[in-house]
Amino acid sequence: MGRIGISCLFPASWHFSISPVGCPRILNTNLRQIIVISLLAAAVSLLYFSVVIIRNKYGRLSKDKKFQRYLARVTDIEATDTNNPNVNYGIVVDCGSSGSRIFVYCWPRHNGNPHDLLDIRQMRDKNRKPVVMKIKPGISEFATSPEKVSDYISPLLNFAAEHVPRAKHKETPLYILCTAGMRILPESQQKAILEDLLTDIPVHFDFLFSDSHAEVISGKQEGVYAWIGINFVLGRFEHIEDDDEAVVEVNIPGSESSEAILRKRTAGILDMGGVSTQIAYEVPKTVSFASSQQEEVAKNLLAEFNLGCDIHQTEHVYRVYVATFLGFGGNAARQRYEDRIFASTVQKNRLLGKQTGLTPDTPYLDPCLPLNIKDEIQQNGQTLYLRGTGDFDLCRETIQPFMNKTNETQTSLNGVYQPPIHFQNSEFYGFSEFYYCTEDVLRMGGDYDATAFTRAAKDYCATKWSILRERFDRGLYASHADLHRLKYQCFKSAWMFEVFHRGFSFPVNYRNLKTALQVYDKEVQWTLGAILYRTRFLPLRDIQQETFRASHAHWRGFSFVYNHYLFSGCFLVVLLAILLYLLRLRRIHRRAPRSGSAAAVWLEEGLPSQKIAGTL
Repeated sequence: MGRIGISCLFPASWHFSISPVGCPRILNTNLRQIIVISLLAAAVSLLYFSVVIIRNKYGRLSKDKKFQRYLARVTDIEATDTNNPNVNYGIVVDCGSSGSRIFVYCWPRHNGNPHDLLDIRQMRDKNRKPVVMKIKPGISEFATSPEKVSDYISPLLNFAAEHVPRAKHKETPLYILCTAGMRILPESQQKAILEDLLTDIPVHFDFLFSDSHAEVISGKQEGVYAWIGINFVLGRFEHIEDDDEAVVEVNIPGSESSEAILRKRTAGILDMGGVSTQIAYEVPKTVSFASSQQEEVAKNLLAEFNLGCDIHQTEHVYRVYVATFLGFGGNAARQRYEDRIFASTVQKNRLLGKQTGLTPDTPYLDPCLPLNIKDEIQQNGQTLYLRGTGDFDLCRETIQPFMNKTNETQTSLNGVYQPPIHFQNSEFYGFSEFYYCTEDVLRMGGDYDATAFTRAAKDYCATKWSILRERFDRGLYASHADLHRLKYQCFKSAWMFEVFHRGFSFPVNYRNLKTALQVYDKEVQWTLGAILYRTRFLPLRDIQQETFRASHAHWRGFSFVYNHYLFSGCFLVVLLAILLYLLRLRRIHRRAPRSGSAAAVWLEEGLPSQKIAGTL
């Protein structure tokens, strides 16, 4: 009767034999083959499924990054879980010229990657509404009574204190940042207002509030914060994940001697308000200047900053151009235009003895108003009567001198320095008047097409005012469009076109401008960029805490992927041992005589003969 001898690879004394009683010899070889094949199949299958699990868990994260961002936007409208101890909070108060608004932000614990920013989003209450509150008037109204500022701002802080969990107050940073209204005050009055805030707020609130947390920020800072906020929401500070993503070659500021790197292309922003127009975009390449004077001016317009948590890492170092142009907003431009035509018409009437615009019967013909609309300008007790002719091309030609362009190279509005833009590899978002001009009446917001826009603007301007009124009454325009918008749509369309193409020198065939009111269905405030920038070092604290925990409990510190690597390595070692064991077993049985006794096996291995038990 055949026997199967089993010998371990190590101590020889571990040998033993099994007699497959009742098993035909012809099945012994097949049984060994079946066992070997089964073990190999099981091992390969287990190894394959381990690799699949790891790849699915981690590879899919990069492939589905866009989908993950979509899910993040969906969860962004959910109520904030205030019971989660791992959620952190931050507060920013925007003290503007007409009022002050408080924004409460939140973010989960940092993921531990020093190259990633905090995942900051707006806090939402139990009704899923953003935690925002506004009060009037502006803080600059207390210039002569700074002792009342703390009482003025207390309702905002009480509002935030009710929403931020009490246990989190002491670690929640509070920033009070003042803008346009405070900038025009004398420095002594600014200092008195800030001093009152820094003295009284820590007495009544436990928020993290230091001397550097209350300040008057410049227009340049405000523009940089707006640029940061927009690009953060667009995901432009993330790593390059897909081959089809737009990238740009960047010379890192401060390290011009090193090689350029590739990273995601950021978006520039254009914002035309009622009073001013602002432009901000990244300057990826090292710039050169036409003169030392231009270089001096550029220093005040270029901002270089590091968004990373480690100042020694240059991956998140950006060079951004920011310029604000007072008087170039839509309403301010119309006022400048009216002042000019009023003064020039009065002067011409005096010199030529004419009566143009002095009566409704002899109106001034304004090409920038819709056809046949009547309007008037009143200054110094005098009235100038206008009637629209709706000539879009003539309107553009009339307002071109208001751009104040110069013959110098690399300049824009008012002859201000502007670094070159790589139009073939750039993207811009246009907000406020850029959106209102394209969408409210013309209904073509979104992707901007200069040819289609000028055609629509011409048609609108040349349409009789009575027909425009009829369309308005029928509700054919945007719900928030009013008669003021209809009246000055022709002028503002021409103004927006000239500022964009002539002022900022964008070619007429430029197709990478998107006019928008919101990004991903939400309004992005500059305050988001402010808290992103001011909390950029917090991830380093979380990373250090995680490192400390890992050094005391290193086994728990292993991540899922490392555990699987360890498991796979151990599994391969065991699999190799099994294969070697089976090979040795096969070699032993090949050497053994078919009819020999079990003792012959021991002798063939060079071991001392042993007494064999009697026949079983």
